[in-house]
Amino acid sequence: MTVEVTTAEGMHALGTGLAGLLRAGDLLVLSGGLGAGKTTLTRGIGEGLGVRGAVTSPTFVVARVHPSTVGGPALVHVDAYRLTDMAEVDDLDLDASLEESVTVVEWGAGKVEGLSQSRLEITLTRSHGGPSDGDEVRTVDIRGIGDRWADVSHLWGG
Repeated sequence: MTVEVTTAEGMHALGTGLAGLLRAGDLLVLSGGLGAGKTTLTRGIGEGLGVRGAVTSPTFVVARVHPSTVGGPALVHVDAYRLTDMAEVDDLDLDASLEESVTVVEWGAGKVEGLSQSRLEITLTRSHGGPSDGDEVRTVDIRGIGDRWADVSHLWGG
């Protein structure tokens, strides 16, 4: 499934809508260049899940846990950009909280796929030269892996 998003508010809204499909045990692997909207999307997911705390980039702390304020799953937000090998990923012990949380890993491609047979792989791409008001269009490709996400467009209602 591919979606085009033209504003930060639109990316946030996409995350909020996506949160309505998520449940404990879900893994989302986000890829995209700097400024593509990974953290904005995750902020929307956090709002949609009703978690506590500001969802900001965990670049320097690597991982943050945002507990639910509404009795749902916690959001585990990871930035794997600085992780260089599987041993560092293993040190985070993400598999210990995976079943009771929604886990979103920015820069996780090639690093965390082994955590779950079912996951969403989301690639965000900036296309320079967007609309005339100066906003850049972002293309969001959502690919479902495994039984849970066999038909992403059907789950989304498309």
